[in-house]
Amino acid sequence: MTTPEDADLRTIERLDDLAELVSGPDRGEGLYLRWSRGPTADLAGSDDQSSRDGLTGVPLPGLSANPLRVEEWWGDRSRRLWVARRLHDYRHLRHQRGPGVRPWVLRAEERGRGPDNEPLVVCREPVAWVAESVLADCDRVVAEQQADDWGPLDRSGEEGRAGRAG
Repeated sequence: MTTPEDADLRTIERLDDLAELVSGPDRGEGLYLRWSRGPTADLAGSDDQSSRDGLTGVPLPGLSANPLRVEEWWGDRSRRLWVARRLHDYRHLRHQRGPGVRPWVLRAEERGRGPDNEPLVVCREPVAWVAESVLADCDRVVAEQQADDWGPLDRSGEEGRAGRAG
């Protein structure tokens, strides 16, 4: 469910457009991807932007998010593959967290790390929604890698195998 305020946020329609966000000299520094009901829901009472630990229910000092910044070790490899992987890693959250959950990009400041070592951030600026068409592109790009022993970071096992660190 999109609120009127969130409806004004632009939407990224192509995986290439998302990749372009991280293609500059700053490599996407300060950009994060979040799966939620959107900025309005997350930023209500913006002094208290927080997530909760799924295991204990403990409030966390920021919103859990996935960094889009391209790491130095990635070198000059495909930015398209980089952002596809970032989207794919947590796509199971839209099913686990219920109706209205979708990905969006935010410019944020990191405040700490959560129990899964994920960044906990405070949103400085909502940037864009990520369209379903981008998720479809993401599926194709990830499938092209033919990595049978790799999948989303889903603990429930409902959306595929748990991802493995190499």
